[in-house]
Amino acid sequence: MKLILNQEVDGLGVPGDVVDVKDGYGRNYLVPRNLAFAWSKGAEKQITQIKRARSARAIRDTEHANEVKQQLEALTVTLPAQVGSGKKLFGSINNRDVIDAIRASGGPLLEKTAVTLSNPIKTAGKHKVEVKLLPTIAASVTVEVVPA
Repeated sequence: MKLILNQEVDGLGVPGDVVDVKDGYGRNYLVPRNLAFAWSKGAEKQITQIKRARSARAIRDTEHANEVKQQLEALTVTLPAQVGSGKKLFGSINNRDVIDAIRASGGPLLEKTAVTLSNPIKTAGKHKVEVKLLPTIAASVTVEVVPA
């Protein structure tokens, strides 16, 4: 079964790659989780759009990664959220919320897999979040959760 990847899949490829996988793996795992979609001749436009978007977000080399790291560490990221008693949030803040807040604060456009939270943020205050730019380079961003 030929598929086009929407997201990075470990051991398989990156977004925009055309991969050939077993029918069951594609039909039961990749397609239902929106990690891939069926390949067709008309899907070439979608492949170019996916690759263009990925190259706009990609870190080119270590020098570029260090520049982005300095930019991120100098950034003040504030996230408004509904806060209850004892600084507890109604709900939580996940990596997508952090990426959107970085972008809104004037930071770079990042891949959604760049920010990894071991646990979602569930309290108001300042939190350190690690942004992985390259396997060897990571930036530490301070995210301040304030009452909305």
